[in-house]
Amino acid sequence: MKVLTALVATVFAIPVAASGAGDPDASAAESLYETIAALDSTAFDAFNRCSEPAQLEKHAGYFAEDVEFYHDTGGVTWTRDEMLANTEKHVCGHFSRELVPDTLQVHPIKDFGAISQGSHRFCQFASGKCEGMADFTMIWRHKDGVWQVTRVLSYGHRAAAGEPLAMRASP
Repeated sequence: MKVLTALVATVFAIPVAASGAGDPDASAAESLYETIAALDSTAFDAFNRCSEPAQLEKHAGYFAEDVEFYHDTGGVTWTRDEMLANTEKHVCGHFSRELVPDTLQVHPIKDFGAISQGSHRFCQFASGKCEGMADFTMIWRHKDGVWQVTRVLSYGHRAAAGEPLAMRASP
């Protein structure tokens, strides 16, 4: 039994040691996470203020022209222009999106970019309530020094209670 315990301890200790602070792969993963988290933040800061035409245009820049957007209740859009038309019609001036803390996950895609996944909630400007929630997956492409989203999945839309918008700075 001692041999089995030692073997299990050794096997499970190896991944922990390999993910230490001196590990270049761990540093690269942390850097990728920070990059995608910052991109998510700035893309959706513009989304939240998209009733201003310059902010809608800024938001558009984070998406490839041929972006595919799959929305479980809204259907599919096949281009950035189509996606932005829906954003302008259904989002701008109506609600904001915020990332649910501690839900963002980022995974590298070799020789392409990254996958980001998480949960976000939606807060109505009129009522100040954050009543909607959903999960998302985005495929980010890194090409010629530019990060852009090529695919979006927004799914599992559901009711969610949250803090009123009045508690936050207005967009």
